[in-house]
Amino acid sequence: MITDPTQINRAFVQLPDVRVLGVENPEVGLFLVHIELERSTQGCPECGVVANVKDRDLVELVDLALFGRPTRLVWHKRRLRCDEEACPKGSWTEQDPRIATMNLQMTDRCGKWMTEQVGRRGRPVSDVADELGCDWHTVNDAVVRYGEALLADPNRFGDVEFLGLDETAFLRHAPYYRTQFTTSIVDVGNGQLLDVVPGRKAEGPTTWLKAKGEEWLANVSACALDLSGPNRKVFTDTVPQATMVADPFHVVKVANTKLDECRRRVQNETLGHRGHKDDPLYRIRRLLTKANERLDDKGQEKMRGLLSAGDPRGEVADCYTAKEAVRELYSFTDFELAGTWIDELIRDMDDPTWPLEVRSLGRTLNNWRDEIIAWHKIQISNGPTEGANNLIKRVKRVAFGFRSFRNFRVRVLLYAGRPDWSRLAGLTPR
Repeated sequence: MITDPTQINRAFVQLPDVRVLGVENPEVGLFLVHIELERSTQGCPECGVVANVKDRDLVELVDLALFGRPTRLVWHKRRLRCDEEACPKGSWTEQDPRIATMNLQMTDRCGKWMTEQVGRRGRPVSDVADELGCDWHTVNDAVVRYGEALLADPNRFGDVEFLGLDETAFLRHAPYYRTQFTTSIVDVGNGQLLDVVPGRKAEGPTTWLKAKGEEWLANVSACALDLSGPNRKVFTDTVPQATMVADPFHVVKVANTKLDECRRRVQNETLGHRGHKDDPLYRIRRLLTKANERLDDKGQEKMRGLLSAGDPRGEVADCYTAKEAVRELYSFTDFELAGTWIDELIRDMDDPTWPLEVRSLGRTLNNWRDEIIAWHKIQISNGPTEGANNLIKRVKRVAFGFRSFRNFRVRVLLYAGRPDWSRLAGLTPR
């Protein structure tokens, strides 16, 4: 048990080498704790002559809430002066990074707490600011400064074997502005967000990957793709030795999209309008996208009957058959058999008697043939990349959107980039 009043005060504020001068505790408003550094003889940093106290500045710092009330730490800073006439130093103010970092308006412990609450816990900046009774910018500045120092850790991620890329909307400024995008770079082997770069073209991620160096890039053995041409170019230019694998979900999604396009075209050609709730093809729009094996007898009967009523030339049925043939590709376990199957599909879909949507699907399969069957050798997917994007979207929802890419990058990497939070206690922000 501590009984010495000085030690009690020191334990109360939990700061080293300080003296508590007093406390202002009004019934309402801020709780103010006045402190000063325990003074020791200090020499001039230029010439070493013992310095004298010239003046005192009162610096008010946002601190952690005390007894549920917003608190300020009032630091009585000494302004010191060198009396040596030949010394160019003049005067300076005492500093102690254990209490507060220069150019930040909060104590060091409060800044680190803010960073963990916003970055790790995903709390809104405004929520933390309300709890501490300070401005939004005060909290955000701390999160960015401490967050950038934490993310600068060269050991945040090591060698990566499987890479993935995906874009996500960053800013929808207004209806008459073009939506701005960012590209997520993800280790799909363990689902870690490595970084985000502006734009969705190839230049951003290409520059980022090349900056990692040839030794790091040589460890990448496979890359997951969502059938994006720019992303394929990134991997071709930076990791040509890696096997590119088309994500199965996106391959089947293309087949389902072509089926839906065919259904809507036939709907307009036969009835002259978009689907109404009683139209045959509109009534089976969801059944068509289901896997055939998931349809029970009632579903099969319903689909056959409504196709017969609304698909006079059998084009939608042909597209459904093509979609199921694409899905069948992923039932094979043998790489050679999968290659034979997709080659047969590509040849069959090139027949001009097929609906135009089936022929378009065949061209897509032909363009991505090697990447599609590569899944049968290396069964990775872009799922972890989509998962990282879900975390990014959660941060965006909490923040009600972003306008600054710097703020966006720090916030999403703190939340989804898996920084080493144990390093935060010993960090000094830049």
